[in-house]
Amino acid sequence: MNDKCASTFTGLEPLHLLRILQACWTKREIHELPEEARRGFASLADPLEGLLIMLENCNDWKKGKKQSLAHYLIDQFNSWIKDNASAQQPCQKQNLLQAKVFALLTVVPTNVLDPLVSLFEVDKADTSSLLSLIEDLCIKNKYKEAVVLSIKLNLQSHLNIEEMCIPLLLQDDMSLVEVYVDDYPELQGRLLQALDSLCYPIDNTRSIQRHDGKLSRLRCDKLNYKVLSKLVFRLMERYGLGTELCPNVVNQHCLASIKYLLHKHFVEKTITEENWAEHIEGLVGQNTWLQIQFIGLLGKYTDLDTVAHWALRLNVPQEKLPQPVAKWLKQLEKDKGYRTGLEKSFKVQSLEEKEKKRNFYQLPIPTESIHIVEHLEQLTSCASRVLQAGGVVGIDMEWRPTFTAWTKARVSILQIALKDHVYLLDLPQLVKESESPGRELEFAQFIQSLFSNRTITKLGYALAGDLRSLCTSYPVLKDVAQITAGMLDLLNMQKELLRAPVHRQDYREAVDVLASVENGLDSGCRQREKGLSLLVQYVLGKPLDKTEQLSNWERRPLRLKQIIYAAADAYCLLDLYDALHQEMEHFRLSHSPENRLKSKVEKKRKENKPKQSRSCANIPSQDRQSALEQIPPSSPVSPTDFRVICDNMLQGLGRYLRCVGVDVKILANEDDHRMAAEIAREEDRVILTCGLPFQTLRSQVQEGRCLSVNCSDKAKNQAIHVLKHFNVQVTPRDIFSRCQLCNGSEYLKLSVEEMAQAVQLNAAAGKTETSDTPSTESVKFPSQGKHKALPQIDPGWPGICSYSPNCHWAERSGLNMKTLKFTSGATLQVSTIPPGILDKVTRFYCCTTCGKVFWEGSHFRRVLSQFQEVLRITNDSSYLQM
Repeated sequence: MNDKCASTFTGLEPLHLLRILQACWTKREIHELPEEARRGFASLADPLEGLLIMLENCNDWKKGKKQSLAHYLIDQFNSWIKDNASAQQPCQKQNLLQAKVFALLTVVPTNVLDPLVSLFEVDKADTSSLLSLIEDLCIKNKYKEAVVLSIKLNLQSHLNIEEMCIPLLLQDDMSLVEVYVDDYPELQGRLLQALDSLCYPIDNTRSIQRHDGKLSRLRCDKLNYKVLSKLVFRLMERYGLGTELCPNVVNQHCLASIKYLLHKHFVEKTITEENWAEHIEGLVGQNTWLQIQFIGLLGKYTDLDTVAHWALRLNVPQEKLPQPVAKWLKQLEKDKGYRTGLEKSFKVQSLEEKEKKRNFYQLPIPTESIHIVEHLEQLTSCASRVLQAGGVVGIDMEWRPTFTAWTKARVSILQIALKDHVYLLDLPQLVKESESPGRELEFAQFIQSLFSNRTITKLGYALAGDLRSLCTSYPVLKDVAQITAGMLDLLNMQKELLRAPVHRQDYREAVDVLASVENGLDSGCRQREKGLSLLVQYVLGKPLDKTEQLSNWERRPLRLKQIIYAAADAYCLLDLYDALHQEMEHFRLSHSPENRLKSKVEKKRKENKPKQSRSCANIPSQDRQSALEQIPPSSPVSPTDFRVICDNMLQGLGRYLRCVGVDVKILANEDDHRMAAEIAREEDRVILTCGLPFQTLRSQVQEGRCLSVNCSDKAKNQAIHVLKHFNVQVTPRDIFSRCQLCNGSEYLKLSVEEMAQAVQLNAAAGKTETSDTPSTESVKFPSQGKHKALPQIDPGWPGICSYSPNCHWAERSGLNMKTLKFTSGATLQVSTIPPGILDKVTRFYCCTTCGKVFWEGSHFRRVLSQFQEVLRITNDSSYLQM
């Protein structure tokens, strides 16, 4: 009888079954193995004990391969035992097998621990036995297996955190250590303390090795401060733990920051005494160890008088001071006038600083032209100057320097420089006020309008980093970096200047600036200039004074020196822009700053232009877009029946479409593109988008309900393309039938007398209205002429046209003349009416949805001209009359 047939007998020997299965495994008769194994397990007198014997005599699992026979046996037995629950051993029998199971667990690879623990119910053993098992694994240097088994058996709270985790740290297996403590807050703190104890003193590493020889084979080079401190700070952030658990790491980190500040103040001389002292006091505090270290280091940079002054200032115990400092301090205390002497030395130092100022770039505008914006109400006057189309502004940001890894800096001041004014925006205060109910969007909209407006040139230096800091500092501004337009980074121009150097003379000092920079010399300070200061020195002749750069920008009120420094940092960008533009040939620039910005925009347009596939190469350009989007021509539709949703990249297109009466919803800058698909499905709208979002949005709506427009085209041309594509029949009556700002289609007509009354009421109440969008030239609404719903108007009044727009007219009762509020809740925006317009206009048209006021003007004729190619004229005479 062959071996295969023998497996059908009951009471089969485990080793005999193992030989049968090994034969099948060796001959690669894999298809026979499952059935053979299941028959064999059923034939064993004691299946669990038999499996244990087979595993003890199985050699291939020691290789750690999952495709080994041992792994296969465990998997098959697990499957078989679920269908044969009666084969489970009683508790007493289990206890007898546990000794063998424990011995097996100390030699098997990690990947079979879990099934063995489950099969033999190891977790039900008494805790003392399990702890002995873990100890045996550690003795055999199987730290990973010990930790994995501890996690599976929930033994972490019974074990020493150092003995379990430090070996894994030395084996570069920190991820397993984190799993070990993840569910145990107490262990997280103990782990942090254990790691901190290795940072100082240095002898701790050697003591660990002496205490436990099993660490001698491991990589103890991992126990250095740099590696451990990074790990400590990462764990501190991951688990939300405080710095009190790791005093050694904190002390060493603060000491490194103190050394840095000493170098900045005494060697580079790029930080003022006041700022330096404030940072030193913040770092040292009441920590006696840091105080002593600081006093010892300070003596290497300055005289005993200054060291003694700081010893008194920090209240360092005299018995802990260095002997020369303590002796000098006693002599000074006998001299009653030593404090006066110190004060005089500081005054002399301040005079020296004043003399040095002449060697630096000076702000060319008076301090009265520097405005600190700390309330939302002040944004109105700021926006009226800053958000002007065609303007050029300098942008810079300041934040409090952080010298510790556990504190995060946030942008505190945003500087916006114009030719005659500089605005310093107090970001923490403005963001705090914008959290008030009803004011959530005021500040965010101003920032988004500034950075997304391509008609405003924004000058900066290394702007990408500043914008990242701004977005991470305030969640309300998290998307600003993604919508920027019209940005000109002067860092890129500096790189070109360095490639084609020009020796520029500073005629006041007769010093070759470029040569002095190359030689590390500077008439104003010892340190070699770098960054923006180097560019200012190279182009304008003098560097920036950066001594206030490391000051505390969170402290309020700001000092005058801080205010001037912040204003100069932004204003110098305007001077650089003008100088490089005027002396482009002198500086050997290939493009002026203005042309560089234009070429950048053109390059971006080309990059955003969809790539043409080979299959579309022979398709005419006019038909290619339609072929790509697969949108069939539609039957004629009126603007009132055409409903669209514009992506936030096409806000200008949306306003143009509203201008001709199309029902348009526009996504806000902070809205996700996918919202367009949701709105389109719910309200039966067509999606208008461009770029990458098109592919995603097209798949979420019906065919023909999503159109990708050319984002490099002007908004007017985009609107004409959309109207033609969907065969929208626009008539003169559709023009201005909707509000361009809010999409409202209902207006209230007010006579000039009624509007004058509203203006007087508004002035009497002292109201100050602020529009939701930046103030621009008011959109003019065409007159209704001799429409029967209007009172009789003098036909000789200029600009009268006899047509009625396709809009709804509100009843006069819809406006409360006492509160100037509509029934919709909107306030009549009388503040947008320019002075003197009441003498020129006889009729006003007020949007009942947003309160915007319109009146007749030449804008109507311009729109007729702009959309002439898509206008459907039914009465030539009426059109000519208009």
